[in-house]
Amino acid sequence: MKYAAIKPTDIANGPGVRVSLFVSGCTHYCEGCFNAEAWDFQYGQEFTEETIETILGYLDHSYIAGLSLLGGEPMHPLNQKALLPLVEKVKERFPEKTIWCYTGYDFEKDIVGDMALRLPETKRLIHCFHVMVDGKFQLEKKDLKLRFKGSSNQRIIKVPESLALNKTVLWE
Repeated sequence: MKYAAIKPTDIANGPGVRVSLFVSGCTHYCEGCFNAEAWDFQYGQEFTEETIETILGYLDHSYIAGLSLLGGEPMHPLNQKALLPLVEKVKERFPEKTIWCYTGYDFEKDIVGDMALRLPETKRLIHCFHVMVDGKFQLEKKDLKLRFKGSSNQRIIKVPESLALNKTVLWE
């Protein structure tokens, strides 16, 4: 996997000051995407064990609230295997920090109803996430007043509660 950028301090992609990882590779091709250069799976730098250690170092400060995964598309099957060791290490080393994942996939249909049934990485990943922002960015529904999402069709989902109750629970 390759990644487009790492922001060691980000306040736009989840509550508090966060570390944000922008992965490369996306097949949604949303019109008006803010990060279209990251559609290419070969864009950016190689994601290595050293990259994971760098991110863990950035997270190791009391003022950092958590990790946000964006793209590209973090939940694309080609990216999940590389992200799993990072996410599991973050959860183990920093259990008090939240992990947010932004995806163009639909939570119920694509993530839980398909990928989690076929791909062992998906099931393990979603059990590490606190929040998932789902849905493709839709330019005609773009709203700059929305908190932590780009278009009104996207949802901010509490993942543990949704999995426990077998129904989608939204983050307010």
